[in-house]
Amino acid sequence: MPEIAGYRLRRVINHGGMSTVYLGEQIGLAREVAIKVMLPLALSDEVSRRRFENEVRTIARLEHPNVVVIHEVGRTREGLPYYAMPYLARGHLGQRDLSKDEPRAISIMETLLSALDYAHARGVVHRDVKAENVLFDDAERPLLADFGIALRRGFGPRVTAAGLAVGSTAYMAPEQARGEDVDGRADLYSLGVLGWEMLTGRLPFEAADALSMAVMHAQDPIPKLPQHLRHWQRFMNRALAKQPGQRFQDAAEMTEALADVQRSGFVHSLKRLMPRRNRLRQWAVPLWAGVAVAAVAVVAIGFGLSSAQDDEFFRVERAAAAPASAVTSPVAGDPTDAMLAPLPEAPLQRSLEEARRYIRLGKLTAPADGNAYNSLLTAWHADSTSPDVRAGVTELTRALGDQLAAAVRERNDQRAREHMLNATTLAQQTGSADSPAMRALREQAVAALQARIELDGKRNDREDAQRSAALAAELDLPKATSARLIAQAKAIGGLRAGETVAVGSLTQDNSRITVALSPRPVSRAEYARFASASNRSPALCRERASLLRVLAPRNWESPGFKQGDGEPVVCVSQADAEAYAQWYSQQTGRRYRLPTAAEAENLNDTPGRALSMWLRDCGRDCQQRQASGASWRSRQAQRPLAAARGYDDVGFRLVRER
Repeated sequence: MPEIAGYRLRRVINHGGMSTVYLGEQIGLAREVAIKVMLPLALSDEVSRRRFENEVRTIARLEHPNVVVIHEVGRTREGLPYYAMPYLARGHLGQRDLSKDEPRAISIMETLLSALDYAHARGVVHRDVKAENVLFDDAERPLLADFGIALRRGFGPRVTAAGLAVGSTAYMAPEQARGEDVDGRADLYSLGVLGWEMLTGRLPFEAADALSMAVMHAQDPIPKLPQHLRHWQRFMNRALAKQPGQRFQDAAEMTEALADVQRSGFVHSLKRLMPRRNRLRQWAVPLWAGVAVAAVAVVAIGFGLSSAQDDEFFRVERAAAAPASAVTSPVAGDPTDAMLAPLPEAPLQRSLEEARRYIRLGKLTAPADGNAYNSLLTAWHADSTSPDVRAGVTELTRALGDQLAAAVRERNDQRAREHMLNATTLAQQTGSADSPAMRALREQAVAALQARIELDGKRNDREDAQRSAALAAELDLPKATSARLIAQAKAIGGLRAGETVAVGSLTQDNSRITVALSPRPVSRAEYARFASASNRSPALCRERASLLRVLAPRNWESPGFKQGDGEPVVCVSQADAEAYAQWYSQQTGRRYRLPTAAEAENLNDTPGRALSMWLRDCGRDCQQRQASGASWRSRQAQRPLAAARGYDDVGFRLVRER
């Protein structure tokens, strides 16, 4: 036994991964106490020990009738911190079965919420609410113990410490299991788990080890309660929400929702006690007959009293010359007014309408203060069994699939990963991971990657194709699909080094730059994706003095002649071409730019309509840039053109630096 001045230790009450609790006697006051002595592994150095003692003193100032008080803080003769508290001999909540005593479970939750509300208002978060930390005094009052002690230094030691791992992770909020900063909403999550355990006699998530338990809390959908507890489902969906923002935001809000559950539970009990429909029919006629007789009797008595006494109860004052409108309008305070008034809009329907509106606006997961994802999860927590909510999940999943496919086509890989993560998280939280909508989303992603690799193949660009194929694994697509796309990418011929040496391109140290020249000009479809993503306004096309340009302005979308999506884009300025190269570099993670005059010597002739190509090189000054190659408008091998305007005979290619 440890030696503690002023105390006599008798026996061990409990062992934990961070501490041992002893039954002892405080000699000076002759009272029984429980003494918690921290183990050396929990507090590895003197600084952490002093911090622990300061935190315990802070918590010792909590004065609430349902918080276990701390009598004294000190150190054993061996230098280990301890604190003494009352010895509560009636055990803890985990030793009691309340699955058939719903009122008692509600009462305990209300009491614990009061204690948590008090502590949270003073900046103290418990971080270890569980059955073993709810103790009972001689009056059978529940008291919350270990307030903020065990997890003050983070949850890490508890996950690895023997004997306490499963006990803690069984109640642990997802953000706490991930090691993130937590606030009072983590305590409310744990209390939700504790409430589930009291009502059902078991935990909502059960696993063989701590890690599996933590993963279930973070990813698995909230289970369904038994039929006799279905009036608790909405409450639990909110209490056990994966994201803190979707939970009750404070103890007062959770207490109010608990009162709603009590009311709904009362109605639920009445429904269970009501006779069956056929029995009700047997009693309907005599019951209504009895009611009618009683009503006649009451009216007769009332009128009798009215005639015998000067009673105003049944007297109606007649208004002189009442206006016609008064005859038809309802009397103020008439109960029918309330009956005919429109019902208030239910929170579930409001959240669903918000979700649908955000989907129409394209606000699927952003901005944070208004998006379809958050609104739909709010509706799901309100009633996860609603067919309308399920339809909303399907609609949002389809919208995420469309945006995912668009991001893949535009080579915005980071955005594609975000869309897949959001869709996967939504599916996990709503239990729809294998729904038709999620399968369709994956098929969309595969089709977009397939088209992208085929385009890389037309460019003879093996490296970009392999990057495209690698994205399949990052999007967690089926392994067989990923392997097929990788094989397809490897089969592309690739650009040969001997074909891509840029003659005359030198770095500052006079070394050669090796670049890969694109085999064809940038197409209209490719430029359209850039213009849409960047919202870039089209440059005006043709010469400034052109009368035709004044009468019928031209740009890359309408150059004055028909073009297909796969044909070279024209009527783009040199500045547009430079902006496209910069955007494409960001999308692919590679460095693309316009070619120099020296590199342009390696450009092949453009098939079909003869076009010039924009270069990086300046003309007479850098307000002008060179266009290389003869076109259907000009026979010059190179000509300076205004860099800010487009021309219907000038397109552009890119080079990629190796």
